[in-house]
Amino acid sequence: MRFLKRNKKADQTVIVISDLHLSAGLSIDGKRNVLEDFHSDQELVSFFEFYSSGHYLHSNVEIVINGDFLDLLAVPYVDFFDDEYWSEKASLEKLRIILDAHTEVIEALDNFLTKKNKKITYIIGNHDGEMVFDSLKELLLSKLSEEAQEKIEIKNETLLYNPIESVYIEHGHNYEVAHSFDQMNAIETASNGKKYFIPSWGAYYVTQIINRYKQERDHVNAVRPIKNFLIHGLIFDTFFTIRFMIANIYYFLMVRILFFKKSSLKFKEILNYAGADLSLFQDYESLTRSFFVKHKDAKVLIVGHTHEPIYREYADGTSFINTGTWTKMLNLDLNLTQTSEKLTFALIEKEGDKLSSSLNIWHPKNELPYYEF
Repeated sequence: MRFLKRNKKADQTVIVISDLHLSAGLSIDGKRNVLEDFHSDQELVSFFEFYSSGHYLHSNVEIVINGDFLDLLAVPYVDFFDDEYWSEKASLEKLRIILDAHTEVIEALDNFLTKKNKKITYIIGNHDGEMVFDSLKELLLSKLSEEAQEKIEIKNETLLYNPIESVYIEHGHNYEVAHSFDQMNAIETASNGKKYFIPSWGAYYVTQIINRYKQERDHVNAVRPIKNFLIHGLIFDTFFTIRFMIANIYYFLMVRILFFKKSSLKFKEILNYAGADLSLFQDYESLTRSFFVKHKDAKVLIVGHTHEPIYREYADGTSFINTGTWTKMLNLDLNLTQTSEKLTFALIEKEGDKLSSSLNIWHPKNELPYYEF
């Protein structure tokens, strides 16, 4: 067993979490909410407490929330038509529902920030893209004390964050055409003065396809690899899987054909674009190598988005970390551990010129003799 040694002399500690997907809560109007993927409120509360007390009470600790902390795409319980779903008014309502469903987490976040030498940097992902609205930032901040508000940073332009020399952090959705969007120009103002978020087509896909089929099978977005999920489904859940596959193909063709029809791209360009559309963010070796070639000073690259916890250390001293997710996942790859839920996070500590990085699993003490199924 590998024991992690705590660096007692760290000058700076940076902790990275991503893809927690806090949404509308476990129940809505007395009914189970199958779209809520986050079930670790108490674990997250203890996480914030641990890194702001004891050994870390007076330490310089920064928590980087690396995208998809809030899941605004999984809150369909708002009284708006489809074309109003992306309005600023609807986005505010969705955020209110999320904050009301996870009050203990917000309180713990506030308590963390009120401690000395603590700060939080919030990077916007594709599931919380609507946080580009200033009004949503203000609503989140309004739930925090004045002292805490001064120590949390949420900026639209923060795509690639460099908290420590040679350490870079990005959510990773911009590597996928389907989920990429321009955070600096993602708001459109209508003639009546109302503001609307311009989502990626992948955001439409989540709300129109994933959310709908998840109400029948709540694991549709939690199984990896997708190829194995489809093969397994065709064998053991044939009718549902065929319907799901047809819906995916139809939606993709309709959305992209309309896009290509309006564009002036040539046939070869359309094929290249379609190939990029269908590609999955899985070629980590190529990604990390090209990133480190481009950023000569980089030693550590940390991403999220794919929900697959990964730690890779290369011969040249560079490291790649995917922080995974705090939601339940099922992996059908027999080469990987089958654990359904890992509360993973990256820990970066700097002592003088020494820099250490690790991918860890949060395993707090549980006062209850049971876990949620």
